[in-house]
Amino acid sequence: MSFLEISNLRKAFNANSGVQHFDLAATRGEFVSFLGPSGCGKTTTLRMVAGFETPTSGSIRIDGRDVTHLRPNQRNVGMVFQSYALFPNMTVAQNVAFGLKVAKRPAAEIAQRVDEMLKIVKLPHLADRYPYQLSGGQQQRVALARALAMKPQILLLDEPLSALDAKIRVSLREEIRSLQRSLGITTIYVTHDQEEALSMSDRIVIMNEGRIEQIGTPFEIYNFPRTHFVASFVGTLNMMKGEVVDPQNGKLVVDGQEVFTTQGLDGAVAGDTRTVVLRPEAVTLNGAHSEGNTLSGTIEEVAFLGSVVRIRVRLRDNVISLDSFNSSAVAPPERGAAATVSFAPRDLQVLPHDRAA
Repeated sequence: MSFLEISNLRKAFNANSGVQHFDLAATRGEFVSFLGPSGCGKTTTLRMVAGFETPTSGSIRIDGRDVTHLRPNQRNVGMVFQSYALFPNMTVAQNVAFGLKVAKRPAAEIAQRVDEMLKIVKLPHLADRYPYQLSGGQQQRVALARALAMKPQILLLDEPLSALDAKIRVSLREEIRSLQRSLGITTIYVTHDQEEALSMSDRIVIMNEGRIEQIGTPFEIYNFPRTHFVASFVGTLNMMKGEVVDPQNGKLVVDGQEVFTTQGLDGAVAGDTRTVVLRPEAVTLNGAHSEGNTLSGTIEEVAFLGSVVRIRVRLRDNVISLDSFNSSAVAPPERGAAATVSFAPRDLQVLPHDRAA
């Protein structure tokens, strides 16, 4: 049964729709990320769940309770902001205790809960410090502890790691995910960082221009994009134009060379143009693939990146990029050399609606 239900949610700003027809059912303890470019409606949706924005239409239910028009303090949700939003004149312990004091909890309960939360985020030794005395990562841990101190039913995080440097982001996202799992709290995480969403989430909601493009597990989103936007936005992807030759048997022509896909070409007829997509890691250089597809071309670019050699092969109008692991026993290919790329039919995906065709 769904713990968080968002049904046909819509938010209009004057004549413009910030969010349109948003539907999501999240289970108890699930970690769901909203992923998309700036301005796509991620934060607006999050703020409606939090109660900071009022929906134009639609409903939000938490554990069966309709909270659509309740104030933020009536929803039992915890919010972690991108800017930390800590009180500069309060110590770490006072910041964590703030919500509990507003709720007029007994002093002994507040002290116990603050101590518990600071231990969870590994900051008990910094209880008496002020925000300006902390690093960015430490401040975000305090913000997380403050949000969790009230034992919320839902945890909402609005790009909480975007202000941190890369190394700290990786470390802190692992801590957040581990903490979320241990507490079993249903979590909505807003980000524009694909790696964050793919590595942390149970499911990902891909958003674009206020609409949901696709919902799925990281595996589904990455390997089976359903729209052009998802295919181009998530991960590195080879996108090529192919002409349908035999839709029943999945046969297409790319730059005059035949390829096959195991995916059905529903609704296609011979002569149609389709966009076909292929992940770089599915491509092998100069080795006939045991399952079938090969394309011939010329090495256009070689970039040595240490452990990986990134290679770009020009067919005719289309280009295929692939990554090869560096080996001291094998020199990288030369630019201008003839090359053959191979890949399995199952790895060649055909997008259903080609806007450019």
